[in-house]
Amino acid sequence: QVQLVESGGGSVQAGGSLRLSCTKSGNTASIYYIGWFRQAPGKEREGVAAIGVRGAATYYADSVKGRFTISQDNAKNTVYMQMNTLKPGDTAMYYCAAGGMYGYRLTTAEYKDWGQGTEVTVSS
Repeated sequence: QVQLVESGGGSVQAGGSLRLSCTKSGNTASIYYIGWFRQAPGKEREGVAAIGVRGAATYYADSVKGRFTISQDNAKNTVYMQMNTLKPGDTAMYYCAAGGMYGYRLTTAEYKDWGQGTEVTVSS
C-alpha cells in the first residue's frame, strides 16, 4: 500500500500562485504515475495532471495547460504541482493519487491510493 500526504493549499486571489506538494511513502515501487485530481463542491472529481515516476512524462487537463506544472523530486519522494494564474474556477479540494500503468489517462479508475486532500480557494 502507498501513503500520500498533500500540502500547500490555501486561499489566493485570482491571478495568484500556489505550489502543492505530495509526499509518498510505503510500497512506492508499485507506482507508475502520480496524479493530481480536484473536486469542487457538487462536481465530480476530475484529473488535473499526472507524471510518470519512472520516465517523468507529464500529462495535463486542457483546462490547466500552460498554467499548471507538475514535477517531481525522487530523492524526496515528493511530487509538486505549481499552479500559476489561478482562477476562481480552480477552487476545489486537490488530491494526489498513486496510479498504475494507465495513469496517464487521468481517470480516477486508474488510481488506487489517495491522499486526504488539500483545499485551494481562489477569490475574484
